[in-house]
Amino acid sequence: MGLEYIDMMLIHSPQPWNKFGDEDRYFEGNREAWRALEEAYKSGKLRAIGVSNFEKEDLENILESCTVKPMVNQILAHISNTPKELIQYTQVQGILVEAYSPIAHGELLKNEEVAKIADKYGVTIPQLSIRYTLQLGLLPLPKTANPAHMEENADVEFVISDEDMDYLINVDPIEDYGDASMMPVYGGKMNLRSILSMIFRSFRS
Repeated sequence: MGLEYIDMMLIHSPQPWNKFGDEDRYFEGNREAWRALEEAYKSGKLRAIGVSNFEKEDLENILESCTVKPMVNQILAHISNTPKELIQYTQVQGILVEAYSPIAHGELLKNEEVAKIADKYGVTIPQLSIRYTLQLGLLPLPKTANPAHMEENADVEFVISDEDMDYLINVDPIEDYGDASMMPVYGGKMNLRSILSMIFRSFRS
């Protein structure tokens, strides 16, 4: 890559995408992958190491044998999908929880009840969603290439009331994530056709 070091490297999933959610958790493979990350971290090639989409049992598998704890667990977390037990366990272990897709891949923009609460604070749904994750002690990872959206996403200097936080954490789960539904973390199963379709769309764009 021509770099002296990489800021952070993650194990993206405890299982292959096409077997995501299966009973086999690939414990030994994850331990071996983690040992490789530890070696790269100790040699200075990586500044931080972590995991993504790891459930409690996957984290326990790493913590039982590691010499360097994961510094982050990157998980799907947003209004209507807040895995409270996993978040609490991860945080108790001193591991930062990064919340990817804090706006639910755009699906929260369609939720009228969430929109009403955003209006109450005079903010957009993305701003409310980002603030929500921050108040849970998470690091939100919104995705945008639009400078105006980046500036808006950073403007979250307001506080959601306890009552509204309680409501937002119990919003009905999203059943359809649109185009993202093919991804296993959004409830689908990744198959070869899905992978090829995603590759084709990326080339077209």
